[in-house]
Amino acid sequence: MEGEAWERAHQAAASAGVTLRALTSLDDGDRMLHVMRETWGAHDLMPRELLRAFAESGNLPWGAFDGEDLVGYVLGWAGVDPEDGLHVHSHMLAALPGRRHAGVGFALKLAQRAMALDQGISLVRWTFDPLIARNAHFNVFKLGAQCDRFHRNFYGEMSDTINAGDRSDRLVVRWRLEREPGPWPIPPGPAQVALRAAGPAELPRPERSAEPLDVGEGGIRVGVPRDYLGLRRADLGLAEAWRDATGEVLAWCFTQGLHVVAFDADLRGGYPVYALAQPGEPVDWPDDVA
Repeated sequence: MEGEAWERAHQAAASAGVTLRALTSLDDGDRMLHVMRETWGAHDLMPRELLRAFAESGNLPWGAFDGEDLVGYVLGWAGVDPEDGLHVHSHMLAALPGRRHAGVGFALKLAQRAMALDQGISLVRWTFDPLIARNAHFNVFKLGAQCDRFHRNFYGEMSDTINAGDRSDRLVVRWRLEREPGPWPIPPGPAQVALRAAGPAELPRPERSAEPLDVGEGGIRVGVPRDYLGLRRADLGLAEAWRDATGEVLAWCFTQGLHVVAFDADLRGGYPVYALAQPGEPVDWPDDVA
């Protein structure tokens, strides 16, 4: 497999200290199940015959290997969206605990991008929890995806070790593959802050706007905690307050036709912030902006 998209994926893999290859065998299925258990625990795991069926049907999972050891994988399949038509639904991206936040996931998403482009598919969709700031940074800032839908309790009650006991609110990603991965700019102009983090940095409380929300030229900003999972372990009631506050605000924003168009994790305002605005074609970052 050749081309600029593949070259970029393999370069990212080399930077992360891994190699990429498609996962096609039953043994590969067992390797994926190991990574799955290390990520979400031994809950409702996919049977390996289903993983084998994905590969046989052209929906190849891709793996990141350190030598002969699988340290991460990405899994998706072709879907049909009522608005966008043919796309890839990316269902799982996982890496072993010791290999997270080190470029493995980025390399795997670039491999998924390259394979989709080879197949004539230019859009990937998936879901993520809006309260997990590091996932928002990866999805919206690093990959350059945007979010055009929001669902409360999308998966219902979940039993894995990450999501058990929490409401499964999800943003739906729209990742356009013909554009080079990278961030969109924060929309210019004054924006109303609908939700901010207040109080100590380690246990912030949600503080909503005291004024009725008004969608101006700069859109709406919605803040989230820096470490929601740590906050949930420390104070479940405070975590539930964040879940309710973000769910209410995001649901309102999407009923107004707003999309998540950018994400600022630099904490210049003291906490990570989603930028929501009317969808369109924003001017891209200048070439000299990393």
